[in-house]
Amino acid sequence: MKTGRMRILYLAQFFEPEPMIKGASFVRALIARGHEVQVVTGFPNYPVGKLYAGYRMSLGMTETIEGVEIHRVPLYPSHGSSSIGRVLNYFSYAFTAAFYGIFRAKHFDVIYAYPPPTVALAAAAIGFFRRCPYAMDVQDLWPESVLKSGMKGTGRMGAMLAALCNFVYRRAGRIVAQSRGIAAKLVERGVPPEKIDVIFNWADEKAAAKSGKADLSRYGFEGRFNFVYGGNLGVFQGLDTLVRAAKIAGETVPQLQLLLIGDGSEAQGLRDLVAELDARNVRIEPGIPRSEIGDVFDAADVLAIHLLKDPLFQITIPQKTQFYMAMGKPVLVGVEGEAARFILESGAGLPVEPSNVDAMAAAMIQLAQMPPAELAEMGAKGRAAYAREFSFKAAIDATENMLEATIGTRR
Repeated sequence: MKTGRMRILYLAQFFEPEPMIKGASFVRALIARGHEVQVVTGFPNYPVGKLYAGYRMSLGMTETIEGVEIHRVPLYPSHGSSSIGRVLNYFSYAFTAAFYGIFRAKHFDVIYAYPPPTVALAAAAIGFFRRCPYAMDVQDLWPESVLKSGMKGTGRMGAMLAALCNFVYRRAGRIVAQSRGIAAKLVERGVPPEKIDVIFNWADEKAAAKSGKADLSRYGFEGRFNFVYGGNLGVFQGLDTLVRAAKIAGETVPQLQLLLIGDGSEAQGLRDLVAELDARNVRIEPGIPRSEIGDVFDAADVLAIHLLKDPLFQITIPQKTQFYMAMGKPVLVGVEGEAARFILESGAGLPVEPSNVDAMAAAMIQLAQMPPAELAEMGAKGRAAYAREFSFKAAIDATENMLEATIGTRR
């Protein structure tokens, strides 16, 4: 049953201009349906762990981005390999967001906490003092994803993080899972299945559209068969597999080129690997504004996804899956589980065993030697599957229903 206009407190540690699936477009869609949304976020520093140009840390600021008013609270900027830095990053935002929500936020009916789970800890504190239920979003599983991140000193954190997650799961009115696999794992951990809503992520179709703003000449696309990866250059992505595979594949298909575009903790390590291999057909370029990324992806022949080979990633659907499918380009997906099944069943590209350099190189060669008509057909099938499975409207409909159900859990 519809409750009508909702007043939503949206807690998101990351928000535009940081890369964010449930960012300004998500909030605008809820506002367009008549709801009031207060956004509380941190100062932008992801994925490199340094404040973005034009920002200075302060006790708080309010600004408008893409028509959405957002309230920024201070945090400790960090996204490196230091577990201490990352803990300070997560918990500093949780503390300042909780303070803002308890003492400064206008009246609200429901809280929506976007990952990481420490944000849900802030939501639990706010909910306790303001007598308001919260929903939390789960994009990947803690503590597994933290323990496998490569951060130093995480070995002793597992029990503490598991306890934190169990607490926020128990207190939440509803839990959103971004895949069926994550939903199943939450049930294994004791979360009642009726408390979980599976809501697939979607692509930012505005960013996926060509804008004509990007300078493509610097990427050397002309006369090449171009594989492009765009996004976080982090530990989980295991992008050394793509670099090594491209080096091998280039010996068979000399015009093959791999472009990795983005920033992250592994960017310098990947540059060092390219130099070590003398992989002259691999380019690593810094991230660009979201308004330009559609131009770069549109110029690609194939878009690539990769995550480390690990059971943890078999239950997730990387956000790039939906974005790449919306672009209407063939997808080379080095991920097991749900993401690979979507690509295989839709005919949108080729799934490859992750972390398998030889298999990845063989797939690159196969795609580079395909007739253009077959590649175009793959891209069209991916676009059709995206419209069928991952539409933005369906996700907003489901989100509205989920938030209304959360309000109904008010204690």
